[in-house]
Amino acid sequence: MLKSMTGFGSKEIEVPSIGKICIELRSINHKFLESVFHLPEGLLSLEDKLKKEIESRIRRGRVNCVVNIRGGQAQGIFINRKLIKNYIHQFKEIRKEFGIKSELNVDVLIRLPGVLSLKENKPEGNHIWVYLKVLLQGALDELVKTRTKEGHALSAVLKTRSNLVKKNLNLIKARFKKATRKKVNSFSTPEEQTAFLKSADIAEEIDRLIFHIKNFQAKILKGGPVGKELDFITQEMQREANTLAAKSFDVIISEKALQMKSQIEKIREQVQNIE
Repeated sequence: MLKSMTGFGSKEIEVPSIGKICIELRSINHKFLESVFHLPEGLLSLEDKLKKEIESRIRRGRVNCVVNIRGGQAQGIFINRKLIKNYIHQFKEIRKEFGIKSELNVDVLIRLPGVLSLKENKPEGNHIWVYLKVLLQGALDELVKTRTKEGHALSAVLKTRSNLVKKNLNLIKARFKKATRKKVNSFSTPEEQTAFLKSADIAEEIDRLIFHIKNFQAKILKGGPVGKELDFITQEMQREANTLAAKSFDVIISEKALQMKSQIEKIREQVQNIE
């Protein structure tokens, strides 16, 4: 089954003494697989482990992984003694310079910027990995599920559009034989007939397009990470359709060729989102 490169997945869990751990995955189109991480301080060492887990499930796309930890309790109070000493030193200098007689007490000191703060309960990578790994696997399950669902919808669209290309191509093939006979009979010399047939022959382009359409539909049926292959096949279809349209000498063939080119362009837009 085809998979889209667009998807979303998230999971969260409440862990005593740590708080609520949340992980969110978002994926969008990309030529290759790229993982981007937004991790809290203390978890940066887990980036490689997270990356390997993602790579085991995802083949293409830009995956944004966001980890948040909320609600953890503070461990205690931090008093910046070095800063206090600096404040006291500066205060003594000011008293001496300006003749201030008032004293600096503790109530004033603890209100000064940077003196008093709470020690955060920062998570440690090794301790939290056992929880984070389970959450990541759950988020990846959701991400793959949404990518598969959209891939299924894209598969149906691609089948429909490729069948429309095939239909127009069959009409062009039938029309080409009829229009060629009529045009050849309008020439008075064999030389003119030969020159026309050589310049207007689109049999090779038709055969190549038939092959590419068959190959394209087989890849859709096969499924899996075939996005790059589908993109290449679509480029070849586009090239052959352009050549066919350029050689056209018949109004009806030109009209069908334009319709076919339009469908191929729409196919290529959709293929850009296939894993």
